[in-house]
Amino acid sequence: MTRVKQAFDWHYFIKHVAIIAVPVALQNLLTTTGSMVDTMMLASLGEKTVGAVGLCAQFSSLMFAGYWGFVGGGMLFFSQYWGAGDEDGITRSYGLTLSFMLTVGFLFATLALMFPDVVMNIYTDKKEIQTIGITYLKIVGFAYPLQIFAMAISALLRSIEQVRVPLYGGIASVIANCFFNYLLIFGKCGLPRMGASGAALGTVLAGMVNLIVLVAFIIKKRLPFVLAFSRHFLWSRYFIREYLQKCFPILCNEVMIGIGNMMVNIVLGHQSEQAIAAVAVFRTLEGLIIAFFSGFSNAATVLVGKEVGAGHHETAYQRAWRLVYLCSSLIGTACLVLIAVHNPLLHAMGLHDESFRIGTGMLIIYSVAAVIRMGNWVQNDTYRSAGDAAFGSIMEITFMYLMVLPCVYGANYGLRAPFLLVFALCYVDEPIRYIIMQFHMYSAKWIKPVSDVGCATIAAFREKHNIKQ
Repeated sequence: MTRVKQAFDWHYFIKHVAIIAVPVALQNLLTTTGSMVDTMMLASLGEKTVGAVGLCAQFSSLMFAGYWGFVGGGMLFFSQYWGAGDEDGITRSYGLTLSFMLTVGFLFATLALMFPDVVMNIYTDKKEIQTIGITYLKIVGFAYPLQIFAMAISALLRSIEQVRVPLYGGIASVIANCFFNYLLIFGKCGLPRMGASGAALGTVLAGMVNLIVLVAFIIKKRLPFVLAFSRHFLWSRYFIREYLQKCFPILCNEVMIGIGNMMVNIVLGHQSEQAIAAVAVFRTLEGLIIAFFSGFSNAATVLVGKEVGAGHHETAYQRAWRLVYLCSSLIGTACLVLIAVHNPLLHAMGLHDESFRIGTGMLIIYSVAAVIRMGNWVQNDTYRSAGDAAFGSIMEITFMYLMVLPCVYGANYGLRAPFLLVFALCYVDEPIRYIIMQFHMYSAKWIKPVSDVGCATIAAFREKHNIKQ
């Protein structure tokens, strides 16, 4: 792409990044903090309980991968139609997105409730850990449809720049989760002492609270789209085809990467009990970094997708590459803070001696990898919001199956390498992908509008910058 210098409105850019990113980051940080509190409560029950619940969380992550393809595709349409001012487009996109997401939610709820032994047998061969995990899944499965319904609402509200309502729901959910978990895990106020099962029931109740708060604020503020039920299902055959064409690469990416991560977690779950406990704690702390980052990723989706939908492609391009570097620098800062406080944090979450050593090593490795990893992530989200759902997905799937998995399995089962080396190889592809993604970023070929307004101006933009598709 031929670069054309023009004044960039930094004030508007930083202001709107903060308006979108900060509430989303706060909500996700609160959720992750709630998970940390859960882990601290469960730590008093032993490393096996912490490890079991951590493995169940990996199953939830696989569900996340299954429905996130529709979230990503939905936000592509939400943000672009929002920029174009197409309310009918937003409403029918939301109805279709919600339908697909709930299908995934009910499928995973069925697996958790009806076949928990099969699920746990996949993730670990430790019988005691399996037993704890089975009792947890039999209850937490009821939370899955509730969480997905809330996620669909939150994705829509963020895309139309109503970011505070999901924050309020998140705050209520975290408070409820900590409150119910305390009562149910330890059997306070005359309730039975339920242990890990109490944590699962607390998650279900917190999901109900989150959904109730979201709907209450939507009704009070009279926000459009979410409750326009009669317009949710006005889909034409052409619209469904276009929607699925955009969602298919994202869905393939999330499902294939979800399966790939599950295969990695199977390796990590067949280690010593100390390593399994360290992985469970690490995943919670990793969630802090991802929670912090996801706010800026959402900002990229909205600020870039909105301009593409409105036909302002030059502005979208100028914002995109700045967002990538801003996110990477902020993630680096967050990782340094996490390393600085890791000692008391890991001990508070139940890690000692060997498990503490492993957890510390994992945090150091991840802190180096996260800066590049999150740079790849925000570039992929940017491409998706602009209409290019395929490029980043192809890159991620290709490197996962041709590089990451062979390296992880070869090092663990072939070379019998130390655990921390095996863990480090989970990120071996990130630098190479980052370089390729950067070339694509500066080509601007990823700007592919779906709105009529955006399509009307794309030819002139490509001609101006000599972009050949």
